[in-house]
Amino acid sequence: MGRRVVLIRHGDDPCDDRVMTYFRSRNIEPEIVRPFRGEPLGDVDSSVAASVVYGGPFSVAETNEYPFLLEEHRWIEQCIEQRVPFLGICQGAQSLAHTLGAKCGPRPGKPHEFGYYAIRPTPPGKAFFPDELVVAQAHFHEFELPDGAELLAESDTFPRQAMRYGDTAFGLQFHPEVTRSGFRRWQDSDWAWYGRPGAQSRSTQDALGDIHDQRQHVWFMGFLDMLFGSIRVRETAEDEPATELAAGLRSRAFTSTLRPRHNRVTCDSETLDMSKSRDPGLMAAEREGSLLCLDEDAS
Repeated sequence: MGRRVVLIRHGDDPCDDRVMTYFRSRNIEPEIVRPFRGEPLGDVDSSVAASVVYGGPFSVAETNEYPFLLEEHRWIEQCIEQRVPFLGICQGAQSLAHTLGAKCGPRPGKPHEFGYYAIRPTPPGKAFFPDELVVAQAHFHEFELPDGAELLAESDTFPRQAMRYGDTAFGLQFHPEVTRSGFRRWQDSDWAWYGRPGAQSRSTQDALGDIHDQRQHVWFMGFLDMLFGSIRVRETAEDEPATELAAGLRSRAFTSTLRPRHNRVTCDSETLDMSKSRDPGLMAAEREGSLLCLDEDAS
């Protein structure tokens, strides 16, 4: 199996997201490529073990205006053909759908999701998601479901939040990779979509992020381990290959019903009902010390 993990990014923001946290926790230093800066991707060959395409500001169908997207779409196609584990996040999920022949773009009326929103699994998605998960969002484009793909999750405003194609290619419309500090950078950015249809106020985002971010982190670490956990790190100085991560986190992350920690939260004029209970699977995993990289940026 190849040893290169290739991450395709569409900005110059710090590489402090949870995908980086996951791979570095396994002694894997990913290669970061920015095609929008003219950096070449090359071809997917036997050296490539996994790849992630991040979100960004580019419309995936506008390849005439952004020709680097053609290289990214070719890369995704090669990942699919060679069964290289692949994850597309937000724009990356739309690029996956576009590569498979589906349409992508804004919904009528251009509603936005900017903040923290609940998603629900479809029947096939119950193998990957709890009954409800509140996740970070920052988008107003969406993807249609390609032929042969399986819908895994939905939300009230955007009915396609997660999909998979075969066993190795997944697309997530939301942003579980972003930490609280990363989301605060988005809140302070010039493009922050406050006042747009569907976007939450900053106080609502802050309140929901405080409640739900750690749960999102735990779920995402389990999801990444499900998709990328079979990748072995480079051999140690003693020429002994490092062992794989324990499989217990994978099963626990997808079979537990994770629940919020607080009962109610009031933000602006809106009162949101929350469960009082903590997830028993999460508590058991903490006791066993098997949770991978509990987020240090939860505050």
